[in-house]
Amino acid sequence: MTVLEERSAPSPKPDVDPEPKTRPEIITFGVVVALPLIALVAAVPLAWGWGLGWTDVVIALVLYVITGLGVTVGLHRYFTHGSFKAKRPLKIALGIAGSLSLEMSVLDWVATHRKHHKFSDKEGDPHSPWRFGTGFWAVSKGLLWAHMGWLFEADRANREKYAPDLVKDPDIIKLHRYFPVLAITSMVMPAVLGGLLSWSWWGMATGFFWGTLVRIGLLHHVTWSINSICHVFGEEVFESRDKSRNVWWLAIPSFGESWHNLHHSDPTCARHGVLKGQIDLSAGVIRLFEKLGWAHSVRWPNPERLAAKRIAA
Repeated sequence: MTVLEERSAPSPKPDVDPEPKTRPEIITFGVVVALPLIALVAAVPLAWGWGLGWTDVVIALVLYVITGLGVTVGLHRYFTHGSFKAKRPLKIALGIAGSLSLEMSVLDWVATHRKHHKFSDKEGDPHSPWRFGTGFWAVSKGLLWAHMGWLFEADRANREKYAPDLVKDPDIIKLHRYFPVLAITSMVMPAVLGGLLSWSWWGMATGFFWGTLVRIGLLHHVTWSINSICHVFGEEVFESRDKSRNVWWLAIPSFGESWHNLHHSDPTCARHGVLKGQIDLSAGVIRLFEKLGWAHSVRWPNPERLAAKRIAA
């Protein structure tokens, strides 16, 4: 390469996005983390004595499933890893459902997760529990960091570097711009539904408590547990270049995401729970989308590839 060519060559995009998180954003993260956590702690005595009805259960459960699958099927397997291709209405629906989880906009979620895979459990990983070392206290601190401490970092993953395909997608940019509106909708909707279904202010209050605070808190902590618990504890079945593990007891609430070892061994695979008895609800939903003709080019597990990556017993 000549000196002239070297000078004219484009410089690599930095890992850090030129637009850092603003102070209001970080404060909002704090509120979104703290209030649902308080609600989860209060949920047990409230459910035991009063304040929980079938209307609350249905609202919270339905929204948990919709937003949870929005994260697992939409933000993760579709937008981040391209495990399948979707028709435009399904793409937009998955983007909306994922945004209603209040985790991040589609653009930021994907950029962060792709960066995580590039540096998984090494320097540069946004949320590795091994960030501070391998000793007991270091890993304890790392677990807290990987679970939710990393959310309060001012820097964010570079969108143009890690999600250039989404930066060029007008639908995704529109969802990104309207993320605050979708987040507010996700918080207000349960209260409105609770009030309308019970025709009472009390129904509105309990709908907000269970359908917003408890639902969001539970979903967030399940999602964050994949970042923390599933990179420290559990079983390693397939070869991977990091410390990803399978945690069976998180499989149902995470819709199959906790079969994390296979995912890091074969990231674009549409099914994470590939072994006998490994329930993967997200893969079942993708299969349904495929049969309905809404999704195609699904990257289902390849037996030969799985056998090559399987760790000998």
